Amino acid sequence: MKKISYKNILSILMIVTGALLAAFSVACILLPNDAIDYGTAGIAIIISKLTGLNLSVCVFIILLPFVVVGGITMGKKFLIKTIAGSAAYMVGLEFFEAIPFELNTEHFIAVIFGGAILGGGLSLILRFGGCIDGSEILANVIVSRLSQKKGLNMSMTGILLGFNACVYTAAFILINRNSALLSLLVYIIATAVIDHFTDRFEAIKQVTIITKNPDKIVNWIRKDMKKTCTVMDSAGAVSGDNKTIICYVTYFELQKFREYIKDLGDNTFVTVTTIDEIMLSH
Repeated sequence: MKKISYKNILSILMIVTGALLAAFSVACILLPNDAIDYGTAGIAIIISKLTGLNLSVCVFIILLPFVVVGGITMGKKFLIKTIAGSAAYMVGLEFFEAIPFELNTEHFIAVIFGGAILGGGLSLILRFGGCIDGSEILANVIVSRLSQKKGLNMSMTGILLGFNACVYTAAFILINRNSALLSLLVYIIATAVIDHFTDRFEAIKQVTIITKNPDKIVNWIRKDMKKTCTVMDSAGAVSGDNKTIICYVTYFELQKFREYIKDLGDNTFVTVTTIDEIMLSH
């Protein structure tokens, strides 16, 4: 039986902490100030407001299919972390909604403060390999499938912007314009915080691997990651002749890379770079 490592336990604890921070922001700051979260949580809040259904139940119903898809496409470790984060988020919503909490300040300032806390919580979750937003899982799946089928390496930015544009349009039509505008401010603040701590998680990541034993890594990239890569000859001043492998992945796929490289056990040098755009000539 494989032992549970200290790092895995720490990751779960950080993800749970981030989920509780996000739940506190939504339940105690954003909702009382007429703002909503973004992504699938935003959809759940809109449904809850329109139907009167319990918010945690709406979050569970909306998020469940995305979690299942994420577990199938991104593996057991991602599934465990996502379930832990989602469960903590839903329990946190129930707990914090029952606590009287009021910020004696303007809606605008409260929403900025709430968006920053939300962004901090989500940053913790993403940094430690989890996710509690179905839109991010959906975007990752779409980008991964396009990479496998068409060989296209693209960022998740456009998909996430389109998804959230639909959420805020729904809020504008079904709730009110003030709620939609305040919620858009939440999105801007939260994503700015997330980008700062995750180096723009929605962007393409270039993984550069320098190794003397490339065959095993290349086979893993092709079979497990279902991706292609570039292999070049290289030489180090000390290490001598090497091979350099370059592969493009999403932020969530990068977590699988980290786990794999960590278990290699040989002298492999890896760097990760954020890529703004990849252009192809035809």
